[in-house]
Amino acid sequence: MDRIEAAVPAVAARGARPGWQDFSRLYTEDRDCLASFLALELAEVLRGAKPANLVCLANKRRSCGRNLYLLWKEHGSALIEASGLKVRVLADRGTSVLLLLYSRDALGSLLAQKSVRVILRKAGYAEPDRFEAVLSELEQRVEGEGFPHEIGVFLGYPLKDVVGFMGWAPISFTCQGPWKIFGNPAPSLELAENHRKCRCEMSLQLASGCNPLDCLKKNNGCGESTQAQQYFLSAA
Repeated sequence: MDRIEAAVPAVAARGARPGWQDFSRLYTEDRDCLASFLALELAEVLRGAKPANLVCLANKRRSCGRNLYLLWKEHGSALIEASGLKVRVLADRGTSVLLLLYSRDALGSLLAQKSVRVILRKAGYAEPDRFEAVLSELEQRVEGEGFPHEIGVFLGYPLKDVVGFMGWAPISFTCQGPWKIFGNPAPSLELAENHRKCRCEMSLQLASGCNPLDCLKKNNGCGESTQAQQYFLSAA
């Protein structure tokens, strides 16, 4: 208990939100350790502020003393099933695994938007109106050479920022946030701030000793999930 109580003040003294390395050792069970990492990495998706996130697990020992890549192989499927989210393994190279973890409802609603389908069709997706076909093609592109920059669409970034980054529209670069922002920065910065708040709330929960299995559940106690979802849906 002393270790749990010490985690938050130690970080507060640095003037920063707790990072996973600050509380990972609080969770002594392998499954809980992985669940705490996933809960933090998926905070925005669990709270309804993003449709999906990319999570990369390297095949090496982390600060908690465990190898999260190996723990994913053992516990990952069960944890994600219990969370209410879905997972698509985009690439598993042995040295690391790249996961697309998503809310089926939120990502489905986003990909159903006409403007999103127009972009995916322009990007060369053969069947932009079929959910599973789109994810399968994304997986193939990640496994191939280069990296599909249209992945920003799947992650709920404003479409103006995606097409601006890809050079598909004469939109000037405005500022650097968590992603490159083009055109009017206000909606993008508002979305980024919403993401930050979700991550902060989750990190504080975990640093205070919250059960990571409870934290790793869709819409876990956040009453603003519907409003948050409108941020990325309106971008489409």
